[in-house]
Amino acid sequence: MQECMVVANEASTELGRKVADDLGVPFSEMIRKCFADGETYHAFPADLGGKNLIIIGATHTDSSHQELLDLIQGGRYWNAATINVAIPYLGYSTMERTKPNSYEIPKGVTRTRQIFRARPNFVAFVDLHSEAVLHAHAGEIRTEHVWTDELVIKKIRSSGLTDYVLVSPDYGFSKRIARLASLLNCPHTAADKDRYDTDKTIVGQISSVVKGKTAIVCDDMIRTGGSIIQTAKRCLEAGAVQVAVMATHLVMAGDARERFQKSPISRVIGSDTVPGVQSDELLDVYSVAPLLADIFRRHLKIKSGLSG
Repeated sequence: MQECMVVANEASTELGRKVADDLGVPFSEMIRKCFADGETYHAFPADLGGKNLIIIGATHTDSSHQELLDLIQGGRYWNAATINVAIPYLGYSTMERTKPNSYEIPKGVTRTRQIFRARPNFVAFVDLHSEAVLHAHAGEIRTEHVWTDELVIKKIRSSGLTDYVLVSPDYGFSKRIARLASLLNCPHTAADKDRYDTDKTIVGQISSVVKGKTAIVCDDMIRTGGSIIQTAKRCLEAGAVQVAVMATHLVMAGDARERFQKSPISRVIGSDTVPGVQSDELLDVYSVAPLLADIFRRHLKIKSGLSG
């Protein structure tokens, strides 16, 4: 087995360290400098020629997206044997489609295409909003959509929540909720959500299946939190005794945190895919590092505790 080097874009450094620790290989800190004109210098800390390069990089900001491209291309330039990428959170992932004659740019697809054109060998995505981005290349790159189901189930079972029902804020996410509910052996339902503006939605009524139970509203991400908070209120109106939230990607944009603190939601459970998210009095955060480490361990045939 060839030696591995694990790096990360700056924002995902903490998660990169956790993945490396789980793999039992050293984490390699990139050398970075920022010049007065705003240009950024990068250097790998050691020779990566002939090594399997593992890159952890969320693309939640434009700079993080660009840095990931630089790391992939840098790996090519310095002759890494393979370049293997995990994107815990894909920025612009909700922009994978366009309306007819809108002339919109589907950045979920076009930006993922930029990543593929940098020529990594393997790219893993975590809980994608849409799998459309997996097909934004010509077939020469191996991709994998990594679901966090096992981590979610483990987290819910250890959360202390009981007699719960899983609730999807819309029918589009209901298939995954049904899958999770079957594994947890609990009921599930979905709200009727209608989007009438970029960040504005209306949530309809919730089934009475939540009556007398703990409702866990599940979604792939929380951005502004509007539809999730509306769904939580509808659950209480339908008789739920309490409401918690489970979402993989805790973007928490704008005043989302304040809105949740003022809402009837008891807690927000999610992962560390978005850089900087940590557990506190509102958030209960678990790490996707073990899941990513397992993906690379299987893909690269890495034996635990060995770096070469």
